[in-house]
Amino acid sequence: MEKLIYKLKLVPLFQLFTIFLRYLLGMGFVWASILKIKGVRFTPQSGEHTPIGSLPHLLESMYRHSAYWQFIGWGQLLAGFLMMSQMFSTLGAIVYFPMLLSIFLLTTYFQSPGILAVTSLMLLGNIYLLLWDWNRLKFIVLNKPGEYVDQSTPLSRHHIWTYIGIGVCIAIVIFRLFTTRSVHA
Repeated sequence: MEKLIYKLKLVPLFQLFTIFLRYLLGMGFVWASILKIKGVRFTPQSGEHTPIGSLPHLLESMYRHSAYWQFIGWGQLLAGFLMMSQMFSTLGAIVYFPMLLSIFLLTTYFQSPGILAVTSLMLLGNIYLLLWDWNRLKFIVLNKPGEYVDQSTPLSRHHIWTYIGIGVCIAIVIFRLFTTRSVHA
């Protein structure tokens, strides 16, 4: 598996795909995080009167517990920022995974086909990124991981990707802060 990943890392198209996948996944979390941090519902309508055990009711319950809602938002912002920074993308992918797995399981349980398609693709993308960084992660997972070999790709060594990621993250945060109204129940 390691040899295959290393061979893929040598292909510039895969290097670019990985960089942009980090941006894409990171932007998804950063975009959604600002709503939660500002105390805004995920959906425009209240789920208060929907049946208990439904997805809208669960989202409404999390929203009504504002500290938890904001905690999720800050976690998403952190994971998205780390992912988009490129420099800390491995840590971002690790932080991202349990949150996204939780979202995926919820959408599977509540049978939301549209959201399930999106979360499935996001989860597959996150798994791809974890496998991309396997040479770093194996030291956490395996008892005898062998020697560390730096597999930084030529494209990822350019700091421009870090500046672009941080710049886009900041732009999304500023845009969302000024275009999203705070609403409290």
